[in-house]
Amino acid sequence: MQWWQNIYDNLDPVAFNLFSISVHWYGIMYALAFIIAIVAAHWIIKKDNLDITKEQLDSYIIWVEIGVILGARLGYILFYDPNTIYYLTQPWQIFNPFAADGSFVGISGMSYHGAVAGFIIASYFWCKKNKISFWFMGDIAAIAVPLGYIFGRVGNFLNKELVGRATEQPWGIYVDGVLRHPSALYEAVLEGLLVFLIIYMLRKYKQFDGQLGLLYVGLYSVMRIIAEFFRQPDSQLGFLLNTQWLTMGILISLGFVVLVMITYIIKIKQINFSK
Repeated sequence: MQWWQNIYDNLDPVAFNLFSISVHWYGIMYALAFIIAIVAAHWIIKKDNLDITKEQLDSYIIWVEIGVILGARLGYILFYDPNTIYYLTQPWQIFNPFAADGSFVGISGMSYHGAVAGFIIASYFWCKKNKISFWFMGDIAAIAVPLGYIFGRVGNFLNKELVGRATEQPWGIYVDGVLRHPSALYEAVLEGLLVFLIIYMLRKYKQFDGQLGLLYVGLYSVMRIIAEFFRQPDSQLGFLLNTQWLTMGILISLGFVVLVMITYIIKIKQINFSK
């Protein structure tokens, strides 16, 4: 247990060096996240015999990967980064992986909710271009994405990001001398593994295209709200509205829950109207 509590003293965030470039565990985990999500998507369309070709799915994946990366980065800059104005006035710096001295430092700072927005926009335009139902594709993503998300949050943990609030629990880990919840791992289980298991088990009972996609966004948002009570608020934002509980993550997640509920009601009414 002592090794675990002091894991950041025993773990090198750099997995290996490739010439002059340091390859971090963070980057490896995010690459694995994309790979696992892609493999899961191909697996589910074959397992459930879904009406989409491999070529169509591969094309869709390229579009949404671009949308996710752009949305995640822009979402972080708009909602979490204290230097928002700097990036908006110098947009070429948004994806600049080099420090002022020319050293390679990579790109950090991604927003999940921004990634969702980027995913939705990219999906909409791809589906419109290819004349395939947006809601149908959303159901495929709802099964594939949570599995990849597990690795993304493990990457955050290995990179000493999204640290938890102070705790006295024996499974806590020391971060800069303070024992804290390993909240990124909580999120990997809650928002990744648990959400996947629920959606996977319910997929055979869906009533309309888009139901699994909506279920995913709703479940993720609820799990994120739970996880936020163990996660230290972003230092540049802290708690919102003079509370000791409301964080930006909770606020945005609540907005997504409301949006999902409204959309779900509209879809159900459309089904009943068409009968």
